[in-house]
Amino acid sequence: MENFPKIFKIRQRSRAPKLKDVGRELTRKLEGFEPIRNIRQGERVGLTAGSRGIRDKPKVLKVLVNQLKAIGASPFLVPCMGSHGGATAEGQIEVLKSLGITEENIGAPIVSSMEVQEIGRTKLGTPVLVDKHLCQADRIIVVNRIKPHTDFKGDIESGLVKMMVIGMGKHAGALTAHQSTIKHGFPTVLSEVSSVILEKLPITFGVGIVENQYDETALVELFRPEELVEKEKALLKKARKLMPGLPFDQMDILIVDELGKNISGAGMDTNVIGRLSFIGSPKPKKPRITRIFVRDLSEATHGNASGIGMADFTTKRLVDKIDHPATQINCITSMAPEDSRIPIAFKTDREAISAAFETSGVLKTEDLRLVWIKNTLELEYLFGSQALLEEVRANRRLDVLGEPSVLPFGQNGDLVSIWES
Repeated sequence: MENFPKIFKIRQRSRAPKLKDVGRELTRKLEGFEPIRNIRQGERVGLTAGSRGIRDKPKVLKVLVNQLKAIGASPFLVPCMGSHGGATAEGQIEVLKSLGITEENIGAPIVSSMEVQEIGRTKLGTPVLVDKHLCQADRIIVVNRIKPHTDFKGDIESGLVKMMVIGMGKHAGALTAHQSTIKHGFPTVLSEVSSVILEKLPITFGVGIVENQYDETALVELFRPEELVEKEKALLKKARKLMPGLPFDQMDILIVDELGKNISGAGMDTNVIGRLSFIGSPKPKKPRITRIFVRDLSEATHGNASGIGMADFTTKRLVDKIDHPATQINCITSMAPEDSRIPIAFKTDREAISAAFETSGVLKTEDLRLVWIKNTLELEYLFGSQALLEEVRANRRLDVLGEPSVLPFGQNGDLVSIWES
Protein backbone atom coordinates (compact mmCIF):
# COMPACT_ATOMS: atom_id res chain seq x y z
CA MET A 1 0.00 0.00 0.00
CA GLU A 2 1.40 3.37 -0.98
CA ASN A 3 -1.44 5.57 0.28
CA PHE A 4 0.03 6.39 3.69
CA PRO A 5 -1.71 8.74 6.15
CA LYS A 6 -0.38 12.20 6.92
CA ILE A 7 1.30 12.67 10.31
CA PHE A 8 1.55 15.51 12.80
CA LYS A 9 3.96 16.26 15.65
CA ILE A 10 2.86 15.74 19.26
CA ARG A 11 4.37 16.87 22.52
CA GLN A 12 3.68 15.08 25.81
CA ARG A 13 3.78 17.30 28.88
CA SER A 14 4.67 15.38 32.05
CA ARG A 15 5.57 16.12 35.64
CA ALA A 16 9.36 15.87 35.64
CA PRO A 17 11.17 16.75 38.89
CA LYS A 18 14.89 17.29 38.33
CA LEU A 19 17.90 17.81 40.58
CA LYS A 20 19.73 21.03 39.70
CA ASP A 21 23.13 19.75 40.79
CA VAL A 22 23.45 15.99 41.25
CA GLY A 23 27.06 16.14 42.43
CA ARG A 24 26.30 18.73 45.09
CA GLU A 25 23.21 16.84 46.30
CA LEU A 26 25.13 13.58 46.63
CA THR A 27 28.02 15.31 48.39
CA ARG A 28 25.58 16.88 50.85
CA LYS A 29 23.99 13.53 51.64
CA LEU A 30 27.36 11.86 52.13
CA GLU A 31 28.36 14.44 54.76
CA GLY A 32 27.88 12.82 58.13
CA PHE A 33 26.59 9.59 56.57
CA GLU A 34 27.77 6.99 59.06
CA PRO A 35 28.54 4.11 56.66
CA ILE A 36 31.08 6.16 54.68
CA ARG A 37 32.62 7.48 57.90
CA ASN A 38 33.27 3.87 58.94
CA ILE A 39 35.54 3.27 55.93
CA ARG A 40 39.18 3.22 57.01
CA GLN A 41 42.32 4.50 55.37
CA GLY A 42 43.89 1.97 53.02
CA GLU A 43 40.73 -0.11 52.56
CA ARG A 44 39.97 -1.26 49.01
CA VAL A 45 36.46 -0.21 48.06
CA GLY A 46 34.73 -1.68 45.01
CA LEU A 47 32.06 0.34 43.21
CA THR A 48 29.58 -1.24 40.80
CA ALA A 49 29.51 0.22 37.29
CA GLY A 50 26.63 -1.06 35.18
CA SER A 51 25.91 -1.01 31.45
CA ARG A 52 22.78 1.14 31.46
CA GLY A 53 22.89 4.62 29.98
CA ILE A 54 22.22 6.52 33.21
CA ARG A 55 22.89 10.17 32.46
CA ASP A 56 24.55 11.16 35.75
CA LYS A 57 26.20 7.84 36.59
CA PRO A 58 29.73 9.10 35.73
CA LYS A 59 29.15 12.12 37.96
CA VAL A 60 27.87 9.97 40.83
CA LEU A 61 30.82 7.58 40.56
CA LYS A 62 33.29 10.46 40.46
CA VAL A 63 31.84 12.06 43.61
CA LEU A 64 32.07 8.72 45.42
CA VAL A 65 35.65 8.16 44.27
CA ASN A 66 36.70 11.64 45.38
CA GLN A 67 35.09 11.17 48.80
CA LEU A 68 36.77 7.80 49.26
CA LYS A 69 40.16 9.16 48.25
CA ALA A 70 39.75 12.00 50.74
CA ILE A 71 39.32 9.37 53.47
CA GLY A 72 42.47 7.63 52.29
CA ALA A 73 40.68 4.59 50.89
CA SER A 74 41.53 2.93 47.57
CA PRO A 75 38.42 2.89 45.35
CA PHE A 76 38.13 0.83 42.17
CA LEU A 77 35.36 0.23 39.65
CA VAL A 78 34.08 -3.17 38.57
CA PRO A 79 31.98 -3.56 35.39
CA CYS A 80 28.78 -5.14 36.76
CA MET A 81 26.64 -6.02 33.78
CA GLY A 82 26.12 -9.79 33.65
CA SER A 83 26.82 -10.94 30.10
CA HIS A 84 26.84 -7.55 28.38
CA GLY A 85 29.86 -6.51 26.36
CA GLY A 86 29.93 -9.91 24.69
CA ALA A 87 30.60 -11.51 28.10
CA THR A 88 34.28 -10.54 27.91
CA ALA A 89 36.40 -8.43 30.26
CA GLU A 90 37.55 -6.23 27.39
CA GLY A 91 34.05 -5.84 26.00
CA GLN A 92 32.69 -4.69 29.35
CA ILE A 93 35.39 -2.02 29.61
CA GLU A 94 34.36 -0.81 26.15
CA VAL A 95 30.72 -0.60 27.25
CA LEU A 96 31.72 1.60 30.20
CA LYS A 97 33.85 3.76 27.92
CA SER A 98 30.85 4.37 25.64
CA LEU A 99 28.98 5.64 28.72
CA GLY A 100 31.73 8.10 29.66
CA ILE A 101 33.13 5.88 32.42
CA THR A 102 36.91 5.56 32.11
CA GLU A 103 39.77 5.49 34.60
CA GLU A 104 40.75 9.00 33.51
CA ASN A 105 37.25 10.45 33.83
CA ILE A 106 36.36 8.88 37.16
CA GLY A 107 39.79 8.87 38.77
CA ALA A 108 39.89 5.22 39.80
CA PRO A 109 41.10 2.00 38.17
CA ILE A 110 38.62 -0.27 36.38
CA VAL A 111 39.18 -3.90 37.31
CA SER A 112 37.47 -6.10 34.73
CA SER A 113 37.31 -9.88 34.79
CA MET A 114 34.71 -12.54 34.10
CA GLU A 115 35.95 -14.72 36.96
CA VAL A 116 33.55 -15.33 39.83
CA GLN A 117 33.57 -16.94 43.26
CA GLU A 118 30.83 -18.91 44.97
CA ILE A 119 30.00 -17.20 48.26
CA GLY A 120 27.16 -19.45 49.37
CA ARG A 121 23.94 -21.18 48.38
CA THR A 122 20.35 -20.04 48.40
CA LYS A 123 17.50 -21.93 50.07
CA LEU A 124 16.65 -23.04 46.54
CA GLY A 125 19.98 -24.86 46.45
CA THR A 126 21.53 -22.67 43.76
CA PRO A 127 25.07 -21.23 44.03
CA VAL A 128 25.53 -17.50 44.52
CA LEU A 129 28.32 -16.33 42.21
CA VAL A 130 29.97 -12.91 42.47
CA ASP A 131 32.82 -11.15 40.68
CA LYS A 132 36.08 -12.29 42.27
CA HIS A 133 37.48 -8.77 42.71
CA LEU A 134 34.42 -7.63 44.64
CA CYS A 135 34.71 -10.74 46.80
CA GLN A 136 38.25 -9.63 47.68
CA ALA A 137 37.30 -6.01 48.45
CA ASP A 138 37.22 -4.64 51.99
CA ARG A 139 34.06 -2.70 51.17
CA ILE A 140 31.48 -2.62 48.38
CA ILE A 141 29.28 0.31 47.35
CA VAL A 142 26.36 -0.63 45.08
CA VAL A 143 25.31 2.05 42.58
CA ASN A 144 22.37 1.78 40.18
CA ARG A 145 19.21 3.38 38.83
CA ILE A 146 15.88 2.21 40.22
CA LYS A 147 13.08 1.71 37.69
CA PRO A 148 10.37 -0.74 36.60
CA HIS A 149 11.78 -3.89 35.00
CA THR A 150 10.96 -5.02 31.48
CA ASP A 151 10.48 -8.75 32.24
CA PHE A 152 8.49 -8.98 35.48
CA LYS A 153 6.52 -7.11 38.14
CA GLY A 154 7.20 -7.08 41.86
CA ASP A 155 8.01 -4.96 44.91
CA ILE A 156 11.65 -5.03 43.76
CA GLU A 157 12.43 -4.78 40.05
CA SER A 158 15.42 -3.06 38.43
CA GLY A 159 17.73 -1.41 40.94
CA LEU A 160 20.34 -2.12 43.60
CA VAL A 161 19.10 -5.63 44.37
CA LYS A 162 19.21 -6.61 40.72
CA MET A 163 22.66 -5.04 40.41
CA MET A 164 23.90 -7.30 43.20
CA VAL A 165 22.23 -10.45 41.85
CA ILE A 166 22.73 -10.06 38.08
CA GLY A 167 25.36 -7.37 37.54
CA MET A 168 27.83 -8.45 40.21
CA GLY A 169 27.38 -12.06 39.14
CA LYS A 170 29.00 -11.46 35.75
CA HIS A 171 28.05 -13.93 33.01
CA ALA A 172 28.14 -17.06 35.18
CA GLY A 173 26.15 -15.57 38.05
CA ALA A 174 23.64 -13.87 35.79
CA LEU A 175 23.07 -17.11 33.90
CA THR A 176 22.56 -19.11 37.09
CA ALA A 177 20.13 -16.55 38.52
CA HIS A 178 18.15 -16.25 35.29
CA GLN A 179 17.92 -20.03 34.99
CA SER A 180 16.36 -20.15 38.44
CA THR A 181 13.72 -17.59 37.45
CA ILE A 182 12.16 -20.02 34.97
CA LYS A 183 10.99 -22.25 37.84
CA HIS A 184 10.83 -19.84 40.76
CA GLY A 185 10.17 -16.39 39.24
CA PHE A 186 12.25 -13.23 39.41
CA PRO A 187 10.97 -11.87 42.76
CA THR A 188 11.87 -15.07 44.62
CA VAL A 189 15.31 -15.38 43.02
CA LEU A 190 16.19 -11.72 43.66
CA SER A 191 15.18 -12.10 47.30
CA GLU A 192 17.06 -15.36 47.84
CA VAL A 193 20.31 -14.37 46.12
CA SER A 194 20.47 -10.83 47.49
CA SER A 195 19.97 -12.05 51.07
CA VAL A 196 23.06 -14.26 50.72
CA ILE A 197 25.08 -11.39 49.23
CA LEU A 198 24.06 -8.99 52.00
CA GLU A 199 25.01 -11.59 54.60
CA LYS A 200 28.31 -12.74 53.11
CA LEU A 201 29.81 -9.65 51.47
CA PRO A 202 30.85 -6.28 52.97
CA ILE A 203 28.11 -4.19 51.34
CA THR A 204 28.77 -0.82 52.98
CA PHE A 205 25.95 1.17 51.43
CA GLY A 206 24.02 1.73 48.22
CA VAL A 207 23.34 4.73 46.00
CA GLY A 208 19.96 4.73 44.25
CA ILE A 209 19.21 7.00 41.30
CA VAL A 210 15.71 7.74 40.00
CA GLU A 211 15.31 9.45 36.62
CA ASN A 212 12.39 11.40 35.19
CA GLN A 213 10.73 10.96 31.79
CA TYR A 214 13.47 12.94 30.10
CA ASP A 215 16.32 10.73 31.29
CA GLU A 216 17.33 13.33 33.91
CA THR A 217 18.08 12.62 37.57
CA ALA A 218 15.01 13.29 39.69
CA LEU A 219 16.54 12.16 42.99
CA VAL A 220 19.50 10.34 44.49
CA GLU A 221 19.33 8.44 47.78
CA LEU A 222 21.74 6.62 50.09
CA PHE A 223 20.83 3.18 51.44
CA ARG A 224 22.25 1.53 54.54
CA PRO A 225 22.65 -2.24 54.06
CA GLU A 226 19.93 -3.12 56.57
CA GLU A 227 17.38 -0.82 54.89
CA LEU A 228 18.40 -1.41 51.28
CA VAL A 229 15.51 -3.67 50.28
CA GLU A 230 12.70 -1.70 51.93
CA LYS A 231 14.03 1.64 50.73
CA GLU A 232 14.30 0.34 47.18
CA LYS A 233 10.65 -0.73 47.30
CA ALA A 234 9.65 2.84 48.19
CA LEU A 235 11.78 4.39 45.44
CA LEU A 236 10.39 1.97 42.85
CA LYS A 237 6.91 3.37 43.50
CA LYS A 238 8.23 6.88 42.85
CA ALA A 239 10.08 5.74 39.74
CA ARG A 240 6.96 4.08 38.34
CA LYS A 241 5.07 7.39 38.53
CA LEU A 242 7.82 9.12 36.55
CA MET A 243 8.08 6.47 33.86
CA PRO A 244 7.57 7.59 30.24
CA GLY A 245 4.88 5.97 28.14
CA LEU A 246 2.85 6.25 24.96
CA PRO A 247 -0.34 8.33 25.26
CA PHE A 248 -2.52 5.83 23.34
CA ASP A 249 -3.92 2.48 24.47
CA GLN A 250 -4.35 1.12 20.95
CA MET A 251 -2.19 1.60 17.85
CA ASP A 252 -2.16 -0.15 14.50
CA ILE A 253 1.47 0.60 13.66
CA LEU A 254 4.35 1.78 15.84
CA ILE A 255 7.50 2.93 14.06
CA VAL A 256 10.60 2.90 16.28
CA ASP A 257 13.73 4.60 14.97
CA GLU A 258 16.20 2.77 17.17
CA LEU A 259 16.52 -0.19 19.51
CA GLY A 260 19.39 -0.65 21.95
CA LYS A 261 20.67 -1.82 25.33
CA ASN A 262 21.44 1.78 26.23
CA ILE A 263 17.75 2.56 25.80
CA SER A 264 16.36 -0.42 27.72
CA GLY A 265 17.65 -3.73 29.00
CA ALA A 266 15.11 -5.28 26.65
CA GLY A 267 16.18 -3.12 23.72
CA MET A 268 12.69 -1.61 23.71
CA ASP A 269 11.00 -1.01 27.06
CA THR A 270 8.26 -3.63 27.32
CA ASN A 271 6.30 -1.31 29.61
CA VAL A 272 6.09 1.15 26.70
CA ILE A 273 5.32 -1.23 23.81
CA GLY A 274 3.10 -3.68 25.71
CA ARG A 275 4.95 -6.79 24.50
CA LEU A 276 6.72 -9.31 26.69
CA SER A 277 8.12 -12.75 25.89
CA PHE A 278 9.61 -13.73 29.27
CA ILE A 279 8.27 -17.09 30.48
CA GLY A 280 6.09 -16.87 33.56
CA SER A 281 5.36 -13.14 33.31
CA PRO A 282 1.81 -12.00 32.50
CA LYS A 283 1.36 -10.18 29.22
CA PRO A 284 0.77 -6.42 29.55
CA LYS A 285 -2.86 -5.43 29.01
CA LYS A 286 -1.91 -2.18 27.29
CA PRO A 287 -0.92 -0.64 25.07
CA ARG A 288 -2.17 -2.89 22.27
CA ILE A 289 -0.03 -2.48 19.17
CA THR A 290 -0.81 -4.57 16.10
CA ARG A 291 2.49 -4.10 14.21
CA ILE A 292 5.87 -2.79 15.34
CA PHE A 293 8.51 -1.71 12.83
CA VAL A 294 12.05 -1.09 14.14
CA ARG A 295 14.23 0.86 11.73
CA ASP A 296 17.75 0.64 13.19
CA LEU A 297 20.07 -0.08 16.12
CA SER A 298 21.44 2.66 18.35
CA GLU A 299 25.15 3.28 18.03
CA ALA A 300 25.67 2.75 21.76
CA THR A 301 24.25 -0.79 21.70
CA HIS A 302 27.41 -2.01 19.90
CA GLY A 303 25.48 -4.42 17.69
CA ASN A 304 23.53 -6.01 20.55
CA ALA A 305 20.06 -6.41 19.07
CA SER A 306 18.39 -8.01 22.08
CA GLY A 307 14.69 -7.26 21.82
CA ILE A 308 14.46 -7.25 18.03
CA GLY A 309 12.33 -10.39 18.34
CA MET A 310 9.50 -8.25 19.75
CA ALA A 311 9.21 -6.41 16.42
CA ASP A 312 7.20 -7.58 13.41
CA PHE A 313 9.28 -5.85 10.75
CA THR A 314 12.75 -4.37 10.44
CA THR A 315 15.32 -3.34 7.83
CA LYS A 316 18.26 -5.10 6.22
CA ARG A 317 20.54 -2.28 7.42
CA LEU A 318 19.64 -3.15 11.02
CA VAL A 319 20.24 -6.85 10.43
CA ASP A 320 23.64 -6.08 8.89
CA LYS A 321 24.67 -4.25 12.10
CA ILE A 322 23.82 -7.11 14.46
CA ASP A 323 26.64 -8.57 16.52
CA HIS A 324 25.13 -12.05 16.61
CA PRO A 325 27.39 -13.58 19.31
CA ALA A 326 26.80 -10.63 21.68
CA THR A 327 23.05 -10.74 21.04
CA GLN A 328 22.85 -14.50 21.46
CA ILE A 329 24.87 -14.52 24.70
CA ASN A 330 22.71 -11.77 26.17
CA CYS A 331 19.38 -13.38 25.21
CA ILE A 332 20.41 -16.86 26.34
CA THR A 333 21.75 -15.55 29.65
CA SER A 334 18.52 -13.67 30.30
CA MET A 335 16.41 -16.75 29.39
CA ALA A 336 14.77 -14.88 26.51
CA PRO A 337 16.03 -16.47 23.26
CA GLU A 338 12.82 -15.26 21.61
CA ASP A 339 14.12 -11.70 21.86
CA SER A 340 16.91 -12.45 19.37
CA ARG A 341 14.60 -13.69 16.60
CA ILE A 342 14.95 -11.61 13.46
CA PRO A 343 11.65 -10.38 11.98
CA ILE A 344 10.97 -9.86 8.28
CA ALA A 345 13.64 -7.44 7.05
CA PHE A 346 13.07 -5.07 4.13
CA LYS A 347 15.51 -3.06 2.07
CA THR A 348 13.62 0.19 2.64
CA ASP A 349 11.41 1.80 5.27
CA ARG A 350 8.70 2.34 2.67
CA GLU A 351 8.44 -1.42 2.03
CA ALA A 352 8.33 -2.21 5.76
CA ILE A 353 5.61 0.36 6.52
CA SER A 354 3.60 -0.84 3.55
CA ALA A 355 3.77 -4.43 4.87
CA ALA A 356 2.77 -3.24 8.34
CA PHE A 357 -0.23 -1.44 6.87
CA GLU A 358 -1.28 -4.49 4.84
CA THR A 359 -1.17 -6.71 7.94
CA SER A 360 -2.71 -4.23 10.38
CA GLY A 361 -6.32 -5.17 9.69
CA VAL A 362 -7.13 -1.56 8.79
CA LEU A 363 -8.68 -1.06 5.36
CA LYS A 364 -8.88 2.72 5.06
CA THR A 365 -5.90 5.06 5.24
CA GLU A 366 -7.84 7.62 7.23
CA ASP A 367 -8.53 5.03 9.96
CA LEU A 368 -4.90 3.95 10.46
CA ARG A 369 -3.60 4.72 13.96
CA LEU A 370 0.13 5.12 13.29
CA VAL A 371 2.69 6.41 15.81
CA TRP A 372 6.34 7.20 15.15
CA ILE A 373 8.88 7.51 17.99
CA LYS A 374 12.64 7.88 18.22
CA ASN A 375 12.96 5.16 20.88
CA THR A 376 11.11 3.95 23.97
CA LEU A 377 13.06 6.27 26.27
CA GLU A 378 12.64 9.62 24.48
CA LEU A 379 8.89 10.13 24.38
CA GLU A 380 8.36 13.85 24.91
CA TYR A 381 7.99 14.31 21.16
CA LEU A 382 6.36 11.82 18.80
CA PHE A 383 4.38 11.78 15.57
CA GLY A 384 0.88 10.45 15.03
CA SER A 385 -1.41 9.91 12.04
CA GLN A 386 -4.51 11.98 11.43
CA ALA A 387 -6.74 9.25 12.89
CA LEU A 388 -5.34 10.26 16.30
CA LEU A 389 -5.83 14.02 15.91
CA GLU A 390 -9.11 14.42 17.81
CA GLU A 391 -7.90 12.16 20.62
CA VAL A 392 -4.76 14.29 20.99
CA ARG A 393 -6.73 17.53 21.02
CA ALA A 394 -8.96 16.16 23.79
CA ASN A 395 -5.98 15.24 26.01
CA ARG A 396 -4.77 18.11 28.22
CA ARG A 397 -1.33 16.55 28.50
CA LEU A 398 -0.79 16.58 24.74
CA ASP A 399 -0.03 19.45 22.38
CA VAL A 400 -0.42 19.46 18.60
CA LEU A 401 2.63 21.03 16.98
CA GLY A 402 2.24 22.15 13.39
CA GLU A 403 0.10 20.96 10.52
CA PRO A 404 -0.21 17.38 9.22
CA SER A 405 2.31 16.45 6.53
CA VAL A 406 3.21 13.41 4.45
CA LEU A 407 5.61 10.77 5.74
CA PRO A 408 9.06 12.17 4.83
CA PHE A 409 10.53 9.51 2.56
CA GLY A 410 13.85 10.20 0.89
CA GLN A 411 14.70 9.15 -2.66
CA ASN A 412 16.08 5.85 -1.33
CA GLY A 413 12.73 4.93 0.21
CA ASP A 414 13.83 5.48 3.82
CA LEU A 415 12.32 7.94 6.27
CA VAL A 416 14.17 11.20 6.77
CA SER A 417 14.57 12.21 10.42
CA ILE A 418 12.46 15.22 11.34
CA TRP A 419 12.90 15.17 15.11
CA GLU A 420 14.71 18.50 15.16
CA SER A 421 12.24 20.28 12.89
